[in-house]
Amino acid sequence: MVITGEIKQDTVAYADFEKFENQVVTIKGTIHNIRMMSDFAFVIVRTARETVQCVYAEEFSDYRMSEDVKEECAAKVTGKVVAGETKDGGKRYELQIHNIELLSHPADIPPVVITKKQVNCDLSTNLDYRPVTLRNPKERAVFKLQEGIQRGFREYLTKQGFTEIHSPKINFAGAEGGTNVFKLDYFGKKVFLAQSPQLYKQALVAVYERVFEIAPVFRAEHHDTSRHLNEYVSMDFEMGFIEGFEDIMNMETGVLKYIMELLRTEYANEVALLKVDLPVITEIPCIKFMDAKELLMKKFKYKPSDMKDFDPEEEQLLGKYAKKELGSDFLFVTHYPSKKRPFYTMDDPADPEYTLSFDLLFRGLEITSGGQRVHDYNAQVEKMKSLGMNPEEFETYLMLHKYGAPPHGGLGLGLERLTMHLLGAKNVREATMFPRDINRVTP
Repeated sequence: MVITGEIKQDTVAYADFEKFENQVVTIKGTIHNIRMMSDFAFVIVRTARETVQCVYAEEFSDYRMSEDVKEECAAKVTGKVVAGETKDGGKRYELQIHNIELLSHPADIPPVVITKKQVNCDLSTNLDYRPVTLRNPKERAVFKLQEGIQRGFREYLTKQGFTEIHSPKINFAGAEGGTNVFKLDYFGKKVFLAQSPQLYKQALVAVYERVFEIAPVFRAEHHDTSRHLNEYVSMDFEMGFIEGFEDIMNMETGVLKYIMELLRTEYANEVALLKVDLPVITEIPCIKFMDAKELLMKKFKYKPSDMKDFDPEEEQLLGKYAKKELGSDFLFVTHYPSKKRPFYTMDDPADPEYTLSFDLLFRGLEITSGGQRVHDYNAQVEKMKSLGMNPEEFETYLMLHKYGAPPHGGLGLGLERLTMHLLGAKNVREATMFPRDINRVTP
């Protein structure tokens, strides 16, 4: 026997049924649902991306369906491809069954019904049985759509000359301070799970100029809310030789345009199944942080409780303002106060109380934080000292600055939050395959 790297395909995908109309083909998948009628049966087969309607009747062949054919059996189904008509006059295809070859049998009945249009149970039960509930076509479509978001991010940035990197998740220090990091005993040393790839992607700007990463990050926050997770996927990029932090916002706008168009074209089935309201992006408006605060107080008569950040209600009001007054689902808020931004953020030379940074709000929810970084060695050391940090503890990070760094900046975009808001979901866990929060570490 020799291994050639080629896998023999003896089955076809539903997407190719049009080519095989009135021909006998074989598909592979899982028996999703069986609906017995008086003299025939609908056998719904769940394939990798679609569900295929197969019809069993004795008139189609000599095959007789046995009682062994049950829901969640893996199977190969052979039959004739026939065309029918959809309600809107389009074509749909089904398979007239000639044979079913069973490949495996379930040992038990699924604990949750997954054959309906959606899984009808509370979120906690859904997550408890995630390996099962994800088999529901609507549930799994969420994460196929999420694949498209990541794919769009990767494809666009690669076309823009970015290099994909993978930074370590066990670090010597927290990238954004030590208050919400997970501490580990690492062979007798105190280390931390990565809050972000920040320190490493900055270091690699001096190597590759433009870098990006799609990877998990960890936050030891004791929030138990509908928008917080302790492990989530961050889509980060960092770019060098920028003229200003506006370059970063322009790059993100390009990324989002590309992602939405990719979802619209190549993930149309998932978009339709989930009834996703995809935003159309031409340009994204900007507003300065303090101008936004003033707007909230004057236009919405809202009295802020914190003049250094926004609370969720403020974000929602700004989202409504952006949609109604500016015709945009997105809004960049720039020039956040220095006291609320990490130590590596560059202060605004015109007013050092504020930074050359931004957040991106999508329909009233913050999905991105970014900005220009400090690239001068002396300036970075001084800023660390002013914040009570010890530069000696960041010796390896400061190599970037000490031995020369170009003007640079970047951002982090929360994958689950973006997915959640695209779906119009109420809880970020609905857009997380296997959530990790303060209460959940299984399944």
